[in-house]
Amino acid sequence: MNMTPLNGSNKVVVVGGGAAGMMAAGMAAQAGAQVTLLEQNGRLGKKLLITGKGRCNVTNDCAWQDVLQSVPTNPRFLYSALAGFSPADAKNFFEDYGCALKTERGNRVFPVSDRSQSVLDALERFLRETHVRVLTRRAAEIAVSDGRVTGVKTAEGPVPADCVILATGGLSYPATGSTGSGYAMARALGHTIIEPVGSLVPLVEKGHDCAKMQGLALKNIAVKLVNAKGRTVYEDFGELLFTHFGLSGPVILSASAHMARGEDSYTVKIDLKPALDEKTLDARILRDFSAAQNRDFENSLSALLPKSMIPVVIARSGIDPMQKVNSITKQQRRALLETIKCFSVPIACKAPVEDAIVTSGGVKVSEVNAKTMESKKIAGLYFAGELLDVDAYTGGFNLQIAWATGRLAGLSAAAKEFQSPEDAT
Repeated sequence: MNMTPLNGSNKVVVVGGGAAGMMAAGMAAQAGAQVTLLEQNGRLGKKLLITGKGRCNVTNDCAWQDVLQSVPTNPRFLYSALAGFSPADAKNFFEDYGCALKTERGNRVFPVSDRSQSVLDALERFLRETHVRVLTRRAAEIAVSDGRVTGVKTAEGPVPADCVILATGGLSYPATGSTGSGYAMARALGHTIIEPVGSLVPLVEKGHDCAKMQGLALKNIAVKLVNAKGRTVYEDFGELLFTHFGLSGPVILSASAHMARGEDSYTVKIDLKPALDEKTLDARILRDFSAAQNRDFENSLSALLPKSMIPVVIARSGIDPMQKVNSITKQQRRALLETIKCFSVPIACKAPVEDAIVTSGGVKVSEVNAKTMESKKIAGLYFAGELLDVDAYTGGFNLQIAWATGRLAGLSAAAKEFQSPEDAT
């Protein structure tokens, strides 16, 4: 990675002290700019602290080209950013600033401490060492004159700038400051905003079966997401959670990113026993029945299924819960097996965008220079992170996008050369 300091002293203002904003600010300052970082919260990295259940999945230990394969929305736009700052570069950066890292299943990279605070500590160290000025202020508007940025307006007064980097995040987790303010500022300057929707978000069921199993977490299950045409658009293996409204958990959040805009007819099909083929599962059921042949059916499944799931599975199998096990027919046993191997949950919709880990939508990327992150409409205006209409699957890919676009925006803003009035005549 090339971080050679550049000559020049552009005044750069970064709006948003999240992952992309902190990276942008530090990189711009390291490249010679005078940098001010505006963050409306009392502290930096508020959303970063809750990512990965408080552990912070920093990046994914893969080639940068492989990151593009995990970006469903506008991957080509990220080519220059990721080529310039790969997952290996991100790992080196955080290690260099005192955050030891480890790689887990799925090439997911976490701090050795298992604390997202370690990641934030590294970024704050970066900002201190590069002498970034941090102000607790809320940006209200980007000031522009003659098609060029001149600063940022705040309630406390204007903050002059040669370049402004907008890195305010999306709409997910609004309590952390992601309120969509960046969309409004970008729209006011003529940028098109693709309607933000939730990605990596829980799913709301049609019906009430999930609510009956609220709080039940299942591990080592297989999941398929099937569209209205019966085509499997995503499949995964791992953990899920039944909630009062539907489904959540890692495999469900990943599945949600594969739901196309405008399509709302999907079904999640769960294989509760993926390690057992049908023949083996049938033999297992027969063994359990043999051990409980004089019991009622509802009392024969405790070794096979979690307690809260048994009434739902029984209802779906169509077998009378009071029927004696020794009288259950082969056809009835088959119905039970099919229920276990294909437990279907029709989906009504995604949960609200506020519940999403990542927002899909944002500033239209065709209006942004992919090689610099600069606006094609306003000179000196740059974008980074979730504010852009790019999003990825789970596994550290979204934070890698934040680091890469933040770095590129920061270096580009620091190096921006403006034509002097004398040159224009």
